[in-house]
Amino acid sequence: MSTNDQVDNDDLTAATVRWDLEGLIEDTTVDALIRSADTIAGELEKARGTIGSLTASELADLMRSSAELEEILSRAGHYVMLHFSENTADPHNGAQMMHVQERSTEIASKLIFVELEWAALPDDRVEELLSDPALDFCAHHLRNMRRYRDHLLSEPEEKVITDKSMSGASAWVRLFDELTSAITVTIGEDAAIAALAADGEVEVGLETGLSLLQHPDRSIRQAAAAAVTEGLEPGLRTRAYVFNTLLLDKSIDDRMRSYPSWISSRNLSNEATDISVQALIDAVVDRYDIPQRWYKAKAQVLGLEKLADYDRMASVADDESTIGWTEAKQVVLDAYNSFSPEMADIARRFFDENWIDAPVADGKRPGAFCAYTVPSHHPYVFLNWTSRNRDVLTLAHELGHGLHAYLSRPQGVFHQSTPLTLAETASVFGEAVTNAALLEQLSDPGERFALLGSTLEDSIATVFRQVAMNRFEDSVHNARRSEGELSVDHFGDLWEASQAVMLGDSVELTEGYRSWWSYVPHFMGTPGYVYAYAYGQLLALSVYARYRERGQSFVPSYLELLGAGGSMPPEELAGIVDCDLTDSAFWSAGLDIVEEQLDAALQAGRAAGRIPG
Repeated sequence: MSTNDQVDNDDLTAATVRWDLEGLIEDTTVDALIRSADTIAGELEKARGTIGSLTASELADLMRSSAELEEILSRAGHYVMLHFSENTADPHNGAQMMHVQERSTEIASKLIFVELEWAALPDDRVEELLSDPALDFCAHHLRNMRRYRDHLLSEPEEKVITDKSMSGASAWVRLFDELTSAITVTIGEDAAIAALAADGEVEVGLETGLSLLQHPDRSIRQAAAAAVTEGLEPGLRTRAYVFNTLLLDKSIDDRMRSYPSWISSRNLSNEATDISVQALIDAVVDRYDIPQRWYKAKAQVLGLEKLADYDRMASVADDESTIGWTEAKQVVLDAYNSFSPEMADIARRFFDENWIDAPVADGKRPGAFCAYTVPSHHPYVFLNWTSRNRDVLTLAHELGHGLHAYLSRPQGVFHQSTPLTLAETASVFGEAVTNAALLEQLSDPGERFALLGSTLEDSIATVFRQVAMNRFEDSVHNARRSEGELSVDHFGDLWEASQAVMLGDSVELTEGYRSWWSYVPHFMGTPGYVYAYAYGQLLALSVYARYRERGQSFVPSYLELLGAGGSMPPEELAGIVDCDLTDSAFWSAGLDIVEEQLDAALQAGRAAGRIPG
């Protein structure tokens, strides 16, 4: 291979785009950070029995020490976690992560009394303390802690649960991560298919296999789907056992803490009521006709009588070209710059200062995420770059998270992060800005249709598919509690049923698809998480609609929203950008925006001659 060919290939695979994690621990070591945290915890232990008698100033001092402790442990924890994500197959990475988690748990166990004593205070005493400006930096956090009062146990019980947590759910989640990271997909001996994988290799990682489902050639999509199903098969029973164990663990925890349903603890952490979340889910389910209409039209575009499950992600572009890292970087930066040069400047730092880890690699955890790390440092973005056009939107999405994390750093460790229900706002907004910037550059009807179709499919995946996945979670949690351990076939039945309700008669579900629940990490590590995607998408689309109405005058309020982090309740945060989450019609209005995307895509398809008039 010539030098130029190597450069081109490195750009296509983002081979050299690796993050630098050393700044997280600066000029020290992980063990030194843990020792420092242990010392601070020892000092904080001296406050046992005094929380109720502290003045606002004294409580502020205690919370500042707690913030310092949290920062130190988070630096160490993120350092080892991000290294583990790079290569889950390296025993050293796993051992280091477990060591930090174990020591962090020991330290946290010493300080359980703080939350319990704070929860025991009378409401009037709490409000008297929190009215003092000295506690503004942690006031919302302290109020949130008290929301768990009805679900806290005694200190000895809480200590037992905390001490055993590392050998419980977190251990099973780590096992699941290692199992899924080791999955390989053999896509066949066909040279044309093999060439699409990675440097002509036949055996590829799960992420690369799944990316082939976007290919315009149906035979390649079908072969890739069969290969993914085959790749999932060897460890399927083991992953089902892991899931069963985590379902049981959560049911025990929920029973001990008197949560009324499997989703209640997630809703509480999201600062949302069970009733409001159910209203969101019901609103989305009632509009399942939107994805069904699209998939029926897409079948016409692809020349099929009906889509199969492996056709859903197929590009509607006339040709599915690859895109290099340099071009993708410029597309995303230009898009952010069109909205806010300040945001573009921050986003550029992610590229220039090695805050991104992009290439696919053996043992690398699947998927993409943004790690906020700590307010005194900066966030990192994790990708599995496969040079597909959709990867550009994934990059824009994760950079949105990164910008949210970066701008909210002044809020400090207690208020930097939002509840999950608002966590997707900046990421989805970033995708929308990127899509709009790209659309302005396109005059060819076919290219406009391809982009509008891709935009719609992102909304379908984020709103409707995630709610269908929530319905799957609801069914498995309830079935595990009422029926006992679930078989692989039972998981498959519940997965197929939840997907079939969303898809109706617009998509044929193949037998192999029944096992595809088994690689989704959210089901294991963050039960109940997925509906937050729909919540965030609909909120972000509403926020973007405000931007379209108001133009550049909207930018300051949007930046204010991001800078506020999680320092206020979700309703107040959304109010900054004029969104009323308490309005029962809010979700329907967001779904109307998705239907507008559908109508725009269908109109563009007809203009391009891809959909019959």
